[in-house]
Amino acid sequence: MSPIGPSSREQRTVDVIDHASAESLRAIGVPAQARPLEEVVDQMLEEIYPWRARMDHPRFLAFIPGPSSPLSALGDYLTAVHNVHAGSWLQSSGASVIEAALIQWLAAQVGLPPSAGGLFVSGGSMANLTALAMARDFKLEPAQRLQGVAYVSEQTHSSVAKGLKILGLLPHQIRRMPTDAAFRIMTALAAAVEQDISDGLRPFAVVASAGTTNTGSIDPLRRIRALCDAHDMWMHVDGAYGASAALSPSHRGLLDGIGEADSLSWDAHKWLFQTYGCGMVFVRQRKHLSQVFHTRPEYLLDAHADTDADQINFWDLGVELTRPARAMKLWLTLQVLGSDAMGEAIAHGCRLATWAQDELEKDPRWDIVSPAQLGIVTFRMTDAAMSPEALDALNSEISSRVLQEGFATVLTTRLRNRTVLRICAIHPDATESDMRKTIRMLTSYADAVLASGVHISKSFS
Repeated sequence: MSPIGPSSREQRTVDVIDHASAESLRAIGVPAQARPLEEVVDQMLEEIYPWRARMDHPRFLAFIPGPSSPLSALGDYLTAVHNVHAGSWLQSSGASVIEAALIQWLAAQVGLPPSAGGLFVSGGSMANLTALAMARDFKLEPAQRLQGVAYVSEQTHSSVAKGLKILGLLPHQIRRMPTDAAFRIMTALAAAVEQDISDGLRPFAVVASAGTTNTGSIDPLRRIRALCDAHDMWMHVDGAYGASAALSPSHRGLLDGIGEADSLSWDAHKWLFQTYGCGMVFVRQRKHLSQVFHTRPEYLLDAHADTDADQINFWDLGVELTRPARAMKLWLTLQVLGSDAMGEAIAHGCRLATWAQDELEKDPRWDIVSPAQLGIVTFRMTDAAMSPEALDALNSEISSRVLQEGFATVLTTRLRNRTVLRICAIHPDATESDMRKTIRMLTSYADAVLASGVHISKSFS
């Protein structure tokens, strides 16, 4: 078993996805009388947990997988056993020291200044919400909130728009900008900002991506920083997936400018191989966190600590009052593996996508829609005799067949209003053979559909 990846020889032989019968599980119910512990645990292991998508499987190549390290699971267990409340220094001084030190170390890896700070949260959604609350409060006066405008791209993660709505922005205050040929924001961004200013609105935030979910694209971060400086806007970077590339010496250059952000979201349960949920939010000026989130009710006065000193109350820096010691499992993983091994595992994920693309390029019918970057490659089976709509159906059917077979999980997404297949490969135990065999299987499914599914082309032509 890899110290980072969770796979074993036995795991690699099972299907990637198994679906439960809802009726059979609902029948379990809640008993009036106690049951033996061993019996209940066996039922959990044999009748409940097997029915899932094994996102920690080396060939789970859909969404952004979660190949968590067994070291992280051990950290989870130890934290749960001690049931640490990581809200205040009074309750968890040891874990608070570790969290603060780890936040500082990670901030330095992405080039944030010594003034930076942050905290661990449940994931990217909460990290984005936390950061955007700071953007709203520091860039908009209360009377300006109805005139505030935030800019995202058509590739920005949906949690950003959700967070902005939670913070009170109406749909017309969220600009969804088009992207260029490489799926990066900037094409019309400057003009949109100028137009909104001319219309009497108040542009206050741009959300850039460092590794989009669909394609792994990285927005032009330094150009966005310059635009934000010119118009007094907050620059937030959603790096939930891609920020981890900062730990790979051979790939951190791809993140040029990420350290210029006012805030950054980063998920450790993605490419840092942690169990769910383990996210982080960083801010360029740590004092901004307490200025937005600090409250001092009478029942917490005895636990108050000066957030500018070493004694940090993390409940003053974010949304949660009660919070687990999420940092401890990442700290344990890094202590046992070292940062070099973590960086190599990230570099391996990038190589996996490159191997997949290399195999795709052996068959000219595969169209590479977005090239391999940060572990992601998107592609589409083509046929000159078929309409675009028929090709959409063909590629969807290819995905359906690979799911039915169970060897790997490859799903579709939509890019430029077309259905494409997408691989995100970041598992440290996945091999070059896994990638090439998966592509060859996709090709065989395409051949089978084309040989037997003439109705696909006719029904959409």
